Amino acid sequence: MSRSTLSIILASVVVATVLSGVVLAKPPGSGSERNGLTADEVSTLWSRDSDEDQDGGTSVAQLASGTDITFKQPPQTAATWSEHDFDDLEAGDIDLSVYPPSASREDGSYIKDAHATIFGVHPSTRGHLEERRAPLYIAPAGTLRGFVDYRIDVPRTRSWGDTLVYWTLLSHDIERVSVKLDGATVASVDGTHTPSIAYELDGSGPSTLTVDAEIRTRLRKTVVDTEGSLHEYEFSYHYETVHVSDSFDVEVYTLDPSVRAAHYPNGDSGAVITQTQPWHGVHFSGTAGHVRGVWRYYTARDTDWDTLVRSTASQHEEVPSDAHPVYVHAYPSAIGPRSEPVRDGPTIIDTWGIDRGSPNSIGPNITVDAVDGVYTDSTSIATRTASSDLDHIEIRGLVRGESTLVPRRAFDTDRELRQSDLSVTTLRHNATATTVQIELTEQSSGSPIALHETSRSGAGRGSDRSGYVAVGDRRVKTNESGMVVVTVEDPGIHTIRYHPGSWLTHDPAYVGETTTLRFHPLASVDGVVAFLIEVTWQLLPFVVMFYAGHRVLSQFGLHNR
Repeated sequence: MSRSTLSIILASVVVATVLSGVVLAKPPGSGSERNGLTADEVSTLWSRDSDEDQDGGTSVAQLASGTDITFKQPPQTAATWSEHDFDDLEAGDIDLSVYPPSASREDGSYIKDAHATIFGVHPSTRGHLEERRAPLYIAPAGTLRGFVDYRIDVPRTRSWGDTLVYWTLLSHDIERVSVKLDGATVASVDGTHTPSIAYELDGSGPSTLTVDAEIRTRLRKTVVDTEGSLHEYEFSYHYETVHVSDSFDVEVYTLDPSVRAAHYPNGDSGAVITQTQPWHGVHFSGTAGHVRGVWRYYTARDTDWDTLVRSTASQHEEVPSDAHPVYVHAYPSAIGPRSEPVRDGPTIIDTWGIDRGSPNSIGPNITVDAVDGVYTDSTSIATRTASSDLDHIEIRGLVRGESTLVPRRAFDTDRELRQSDLSVTTLRHNATATTVQIELTEQSSGSPIALHETSRSGAGRGSDRSGYVAVGDRRVKTNESGMVVVTVEDPGIHTIRYHPGSWLTHDPAYVGETTTLRFHPLASVDGVVAFLIEVTWQLLPFVVMFYAGHRVLSQFGLHNR
């Protein structure tokens, strides 16, 4: 094999290797490095990679290779992977700066290609709320990891005539690396190329999170006069400081829920939880189960770190990265709000919130069951659980590890619901219809429940109580005496159900009640008479025909043959 042919083959292999790393950027599996995760956990991380069925490996790994794995709650795997993979970042030397292509670089007179870039912020969750709205929610207490690097451009030695000028690099370092929130420093560490900074933040809502570093260098310039037998030296010292930074738009995630509770006559408990920022769900004390909202989760790498640039004074080379930060992403699932256990768990009474459009910010190569069209972001969830001992509830957030316990004494309302009673009295009944009087009362006291709106004094104050009584498909309201008269014309069994107004806006508040009305025409004397008349009219033609036939046969003497 000729040398030229061998060179071509080697070059092809190198190019193919580089391209495969740049395009696919497939992070290594669990067998190639210590990453704190099992092989199955690693296989679930890469939702942004192209899905290709693969043979071999565990069943989870094979499934993950052909589709994207989603989670019921924010997984810890993203933070664990990012923490361990961060150790694979290596800075350059004096002549080499390493940075991701997206880095914002600064150049000074001597300090070149300087940058400070955020590698990852954890715990965090990027919420894909709707079109062009996908905020990064970060925990108020977490860790920011960054990458700081630079190179020093030491001026070259020059000479002219009897003069010689040369430069000496005396020192260079990263002075401090700080984390700032909206410009205010919240944490800092001594200078390092790979800072890992724990922070604690106050407040909540949209903010700017910044990593800031100060890079310094000191050089000595020596001018030598070589004329004559004795050389004369002149020294001067040059200092330079370059500030570099990188910022993320974030929302500090804080749980500040409002809880309103109620107790049903049968011992069940009800709760309505409202949280301004998107939230995961609620866990009830004891063994009552839990409810989650519309959100599900997947994990994906930050593609800004798929490659790194290795920069010197003479060349820039882009190479595959050994470090890949991974983030948790939340999306509105077509599955919708769910309770667990499925059979014996809490009941979701209602959800409400902001109506949003389906998000288009999920991106390519993400195959998840996101909603298609308008959805409600479940800001508030109303539930009913069989637990009679609701000492507290735990509100769980969209960001992993963020939860808060709300004891019963801190509930905004804690209301006892009263049992209602429906009774039906028949007033008139005939073959075509029945007229009944429906009476709605409070079971314990017998007090009438009036639904007829006769005032505007405010919901839940007696005469302005909302709710209705359903008779089949019809909705009616009771008067001040708790009564309403209804005429039913269709025979059969009719369900009569009281739908009370929300206990959130009514005091006293009631639970619904159901009874039935049976209507059949034969249940009255008029109905029986009408039935006999109808049967007679229906049979009369046959009787006439029979009689006429009998007479004809008699005339011909054939009826006895």
